[in-house]
Amino acid sequence: MTHVLIVEDEERIVSFVHRGLTAAGYLVSSTSSGHEALEILRSGDIDLVLLDIGLPDISGLEVLARLRADGSTVPVIALTARDSARDLVAGLDGGADDYIPKPFTFDELLARIRARIRDRERAVPTRLEHDGLVLDLLERKATIGDRDIELSAREFALIEELLRHAGQVLSREQLLSRVWGYDFDPGSNVVDVYVRYLRTKLGPERIETVRGAGYRLV
Repeated sequence: MTHVLIVEDEERIVSFVHRGLTAAGYLVSSTSSGHEALEILRSGDIDLVLLDIGLPDISGLEVLARLRADGSTVPVIALTARDSARDLVAGLDGGADDYIPKPFTFDELLARIRARIRDRERAVPTRLEHDGLVLDLLERKATIGDRDIELSAREFALIEELLRHAGQVLSREQLLSRVWGYDFDPGSNVVDVYVRYLRTKLGPERIETVRGAGYRLV
C-alpha cells in the first residue's frame, strides 16, 4: 500500500486530505513539524510527501534541502500559497517533484499524486550496488567482485531491503514486516538469525548492529 506523509500545519487541510487519501486506498501519516517529518522520512517507510512550504518550526524548503542532502529520492509535492511565485520556484529548484497551489481540489491533488507514483514506479532500479556488493533484481543474483554469492530467497530479500536503505537503521519490526510479513511474531528472533547468515556469506563488517534500534548496511 502506498504510504503518503502530509507535512502541513493547517488542521483543516490535513483533515480534508487525510480523509480523501484514506478513502482512495492510501496509507496516510501526518505531522505539522518539519523536524518530525525528517525523522519519519529517515525510517524509509514513506512513498510520497505532501510538503507545506510554510511550517512553524523549520521551513518546508529546509526540510526538502535536508531530505535531498540525505540522498532520499522520495517524491515530494510542495504545497504553496497561490500568490507566492518565489516559494514555487524555490521549491522546484530545491528538489520538489511537483507543486500544487492552495486552495486546491482533491481531484487535482489525487491526479498529481498518481502521476508522481507512476514516475517512481517506472524508475525502480533492477540493480542495486553498495561497496562492491551487487544485487541483480531480475536474475536474483548476488555478487561481490567476480564472486557469486549463493543466497536463499529470504536472505536475498533481507539484503535487498538493507541495500535499498543503505546507511539507514532499520528496526527488527520493520524488517519483519517488509521481508516476512505481518503474520510473523514481532518477538521472533528470525531477523537476527538471518543477519548472522548474511554476515557469514557477505562478511561480518557489512551489517552493523545498532544497539536498541536495529541493523544498518555500512
